[in-house]
Amino acid sequence: MNNISIRKANETDTPLILDFIKKLSIYEKLPDEVTASVEILHKSIFIDKCAKVIFIQENNKEVGFALYFYNFSTFTGKKGLYLEDLFVLEEYRNNGYGKKLLAYLADVAVKEDCSRFEWIVLDWNTPSIEFYKSFGAFPLDDWTVFRLQKDNLYNLAKLNTL
Repeated sequence: MNNISIRKANETDTPLILDFIKKLSIYEKLPDEVTASVEILHKSIFIDKCAKVIFIQENNKEVGFALYFYNFSTFTGKKGLYLEDLFVLEEYRNNGYGKKLLAYLADVAVKEDCSRFEWIVLDWNTPSIEFYKSFGAFPLDDWTVFRLQKDNLYNLAKLNTL
């Protein structure tokens, strides 16, 4: 590996963050799902501080990124680190960059006394599933992710009478 580093994103990186998100969406076969814009991401990440972003660089070129935030476990009474997105450019894969990003975030979770480090992966993404299992991550087969979005989210919100 050549001159590898990890750095935290700053406000001027917002267009680059969106570019990585769009590339990830193509890999995940979901390009039409991206509605984020530079303005939305800037507000969410750097103003509202809803998430954090790190980049892995090779020779000062960003070759991968991870976007994460904190959740909370009522069972442990502690925060957890939740990885929303991890992506390495195709030509830089199989060089250990994904594992370096995950190790960095695991270190953040340990140093910040998080009880968990979690993420989801698409069922068809066998390469990623095998990669995660290779260092001890395990699927939560007894849990199912549920989601409300768009009209269904708004329709449920309309039922709020309080």
